[in-house]
Amino acid sequence: MVSRSGPGERPGPAVVALGGGHGLYASLSALRRVTDRLTAVVTVADDGGSSGRLRRELGVLPPGDLRMALAALCGDDEWGQTWRDVVQHRFRSQGELHDHAVGNLLIVALWELLGADAHGSTVAGLDWVGRLLGAQGRVLPMASVPMDIVAEVRGADPSRPDEVTRVKGQVACAKTPGTVLGISLVPTDPPASPEALAAVDEADWVVFGPGSWFTSVLPHLKVPELARALVATKARRAVALNLAQQPGETDDFSPQTHLEVLQAHAPDLRVDVVLADRGVVDDPVALDKAVQDLGGRLVLADVAADDGSPRHDPARLAQAFVKIFRD
Repeated sequence: MVSRSGPGERPGPAVVALGGGHGLYASLSALRRVTDRLTAVVTVADDGGSSGRLRRELGVLPPGDLRMALAALCGDDEWGQTWRDVVQHRFRSQGELHDHAVGNLLIVALWELLGADAHGSTVAGLDWVGRLLGAQGRVLPMASVPMDIVAEVRGADPSRPDEVTRVKGQVACAKTPGTVLGISLVPTDPPASPEALAAVDEADWVVFGPGSWFTSVLPHLKVPELARALVATKARRAVALNLAQQPGETDDFSPQTHLEVLQAHAPDLRVDVVLADRGVVDDPVALDKAVQDLGGRLVLADVAADDGSPRHDPARLAQAFVKIFRD
């Protein structure tokens, strides 16, 4: 494990990590080992599973990705690991509680108690859960209202491979066959979280990815206020690439294709560093050119887990971030 700042040492850099789901969980699990000043800015477009049910029934932000981010920030002591397991626990039953995550219900309960109609209460609820868990960082929604992702998909109908159709909803976007060309949000101009905007403005580093490219990473760049803040911030920007293609979203994508799509969705965004696992980069020359086109430098490191799965190893990813932040 990489040590964070101790007594008498300089604090780590102020880092904002963007994303959602398992990808953001991976980056936060690493970054909490690196810095004491960590903020997760989380997508709020999930419409499936427990989150989708709570969103439809109560009109709240989907809590699932927020819950996963909080779980990732739990410490490695008994308290942190116990509460991580509690909030991630899902009920198994034949009734209405089936598949609800305990953490989702806890977050929504706090929102109701604090007044979920006010954005400040939403953030306060997340802060309360973070205090209970002993979270080593803060979790914020990227916007103050729930959103829907709309994807432009070519070949959604296999009988019409060249036809482009619009697919609405995060779950549908992930499951629809074909090639995703780009995304937009409904509403098109959602109010960004003021706390997220302030965190980006005050950050030393902003980290994009890893994660589902079209449904977890790119949505942040489609919230106009947040996109402007990410372009204008004095923070340096890092992109952590995925270890594998994601079926239904990035089939046949090379590492450089991910960067080309990023640039297409945010033409004004400059990137300082792109981190990739050297074991999954088949053409480092082509990837390096794509990184240079974004204004950055390429860092290749061994960040994958040893078990052969497409998962980042938290300790190795932390070591890579330490080197990037110090260089």
